[in-house]
Amino acid sequence: MLRGAQHDVLLFSATQSAPTVPTDSAAFTRPGASALAGRRLLLGVSGSIAAYKAAPLTRLLVQAGAEVQVILTEAAAAFVTPLTLGTLSKKPVLTGFLRDAASGQWHNHVELGLWAEAYIIAPASANTLGQLANGLCPNLLSAVYLSARCPVFLAPAMDLDMYAHPAVQQNMQRLRSFGNHVFDSPAGELASGLSGPGRMLEPEQIVAELADFFRLPAPPGKA
Repeated sequence: MLRGAQHDVLLFSATQSAPTVPTDSAAFTRPGASALAGRRLLLGVSGSIAAYKAAPLTRLLVQAGAEVQVILTEAAAAFVTPLTLGTLSKKPVLTGFLRDAASGQWHNHVELGLWAEAYIIAPASANTLGQLANGLCPNLLSAVYLSARCPVFLAPAMDLDMYAHPAVQQNMQRLRSFGNHVFDSPAGELASGLSGPGRMLEPEQIVAELADFFRLPAPPGKA
């Protein structure tokens, strides 16, 4: 390598290769980066051991350029903290209707439902699926669901026998009949030690599914 007397740049010899651009940069590997850029996404997290996957899911969505607002149920907060998801989403996590009990300030579920371009509930526990399928709203997550005008994506997560139970299967079918997108649960090893369907779809796959959805042309009258 030589430095010219009149130049302040480095010159490389013919036998030395020029530096290469790294190919492992997040800008090159993040899934759905262009399709999700600028999208307003709600991420609802319900009580399941799979709630820990909400952390990488949040990170991937933010890396893809989306604006992510996380809603956490009380049960979900036992598995993953608001601090973790708030740090990754760069927004305060919503954990209930009240923002400040002393002043009476509250989180407006109607405004949240109107703000979002998509609502992803991942993981969606058996209890949450039952609430949504039957129009119950005991918490902010389910109240926002009933108010949402945007597409809703559900990623069920529970144990094998719970997933196979006719009541759960009926609830998922009913939610599909409402127009919701219910992801299939892949088979694999579960937290109980059993093996079979019931796992939450992996965060990378959820991001890919969302990106594919937003790449589709809008239906007539929806553009």
